[in-house]
Amino acid sequence: MSQDMIAIVMFSGMMGLLLTGQRVFGAIGFVAVIAALLLWGDRGGFDLGFAASIKLMKWYPLLTLPMFIFMGYVLSESRIADDLYKMFHVWMGGLSGGLAVGTIGLMVLISAMNGLSVAGMAIGATIALPELLKRGYDKRMVTGVIQAGSSLGILVPPSVVLVLYAMIARQPVGQLWLAGIVPGLIMAAAFIIYIVIRCKLNPALGPILPKADRDLPRAEKLRLLTAGLLPLGIFAVMMVPFINGWTSLVESSAIGALAAFVAAVLKGRMTREVFENSVRNTLGVTCMFMWIILAALAFGAVFDGLGAVSAIETLFTDQLGLSPWVILILMQLSFIVMGTFLDDTAMLVIVAPLYVPLVGALGFDLVWYGVLYTITCQIAYMTPPFGYNLFLMRAMAPPEIGLRDIYTSIIPFVAVMIVVLVIIMIFPDLALWLPDLVYGK
Repeated sequence: MSQDMIAIVMFSGMMGLLLTGQRVFGAIGFVAVIAALLLWGDRGGFDLGFAASIKLMKWYPLLTLPMFIFMGYVLSESRIADDLYKMFHVWMGGLSGGLAVGTIGLMVLISAMNGLSVAGMAIGATIALPELLKRGYDKRMVTGVIQAGSSLGILVPPSVVLVLYAMIARQPVGQLWLAGIVPGLIMAAAFIIYIVIRCKLNPALGPILPKADRDLPRAEKLRLLTAGLLPLGIFAVMMVPFINGWTSLVESSAIGALAAFVAAVLKGRMTREVFENSVRNTLGVTCMFMWIILAALAFGAVFDGLGAVSAIETLFTDQLGLSPWVILILMQLSFIVMGTFLDDTAMLVIVAPLYVPLVGALGFDLVWYGVLYTITCQIAYMTPPFGYNLFLMRAMAPPEIGLRDIYTSIIPFVAVMIVVLVIIMIFPDLALWLPDLVYGK
């Protein structure tokens, strides 16, 4: 069997196993191990898996993963996120659509606390959604706001998905995080501009909060402001030393985890239940990501050994005569298709052995491509009929919000995200400026 045919069989076998509902790491790792044993025999096949596990254990920046996940769970389990929404409720309620704008602000800060989009979705659906509906906001508008806002979770640092991309693409985590800040803020600003304009044209979508609800004493407003900005302070304590070169990435992650823990203790919310839930969830998510990375490394090693990447590059550039930009756009479209039935980590693990080396061979920056990947994944999450986030929203939404409402609500926000994606593609410096500035020092 030719090397190209072996690669096709491996890829098809992996996709077939995933369609049966098997766990991502199990399907990918199984195909990698079987292929390695058949190609290189007992000795070579076992060495490949062993080398992948040693590479994983020796990757020092991986220590940031449990630290940031723990930080996020402490802040969410201790209900510090509730204070954020109370702050936006009072300070933004006088603006038409103000609570929806505040919800986007809440999502940005949640993203800075926990690099998982699922966490933002859960907090938005349980805290913001009932309040917005109670205040007379249009159900389709608020459903779209929460889904779109949760998409910032894997773009704004500390993005856990970008840590996974860094491991597989062999790129610096710090540069990827810095590259995600400006695009993440641009996307948040684009969401806010859309909400404000839409509510100005149709005030019934986002009515102004009654004056009685927001007419609080100045001292109470300032107290809410202080309490609500606490997560932002934790983020600053963690990131400022890292950006200035005073601490390493791992040290900064430890500072962030410790700061979140101390904040919960000082506010009297670090109960035994909160601590136990945070540790259990951190352990579960960290182990899941480590198994996925291990499977991806093994699968990628087999693909490297087969020379599949160079074969695909030859197919696209020499035989089909496609330009680098056309190939890149086709890659992005494939992410949107796969996102209808896979999550972001599964998509990355499946295509990284093929796409990442190909992107580098075409002359594109891999840090910039990491940002494009995360944005495209979130667009895929929210694209009907089988978007991952659509079903998460359906599971968390109240009965009066149907699947039709959820599908309809996301259309304008997906359009906004596509516009931002095109802007980042046309102007790569929007993503690369901050990492070049910091690491250029």
